[in-house]
Amino acid sequence: MHSVKSVIRSAAIISAIALLSLATACSKPAEKPKTAAAEAAVQQGTPTSGTKLGDLSGFRNIAVDVAGIVDKNDLPAAKKRIKDLELSWDEAEAGIKPRAASDWHLLDKAIDRALAALRASTPNQAECKTAMDDLLKTFDTLQGKQ
Repeated sequence: MHSVKSVIRSAAIISAIALLSLATACSKPAEKPKTAAAEAAVQQGTPTSGTKLGDLSGFRNIAVDVAGIVDKNDLPAAKKRIKDLELSWDEAEAGIKPRAASDWHLLDKAIDRALAALRASTPNQAECKTAMDDLLKTFDTLQGKQ
């Protein structure tokens, strides 16, 4: 009798584990909240910015904001603000990179250079300004491409 109870208990535990595993596998994973810039870039339709990548205006607006902060020589604030660009750009990657991979890589490298300049152990205002100017020029160049 003890052996039968043990077998039934083991079968119940294994069944419960199997059902929980199945329920977990079938559930939809939680999505990260998207930033407004990432959401705008991923939306389908005619690009309003004139790029193969779609509407980059949300990203460019953040870059303009960062450049203005760099011009005021408030590099800690610029470093904090450019994090918004990095996060929204990374969130939108899957939606925009397939549209024009070479253009995406060009802009991604320009963003990386701006991030590196602002995150340097001792950021230099002139280097940060150059990196932000180059990033804005990259946005403008891509807006001319179609």
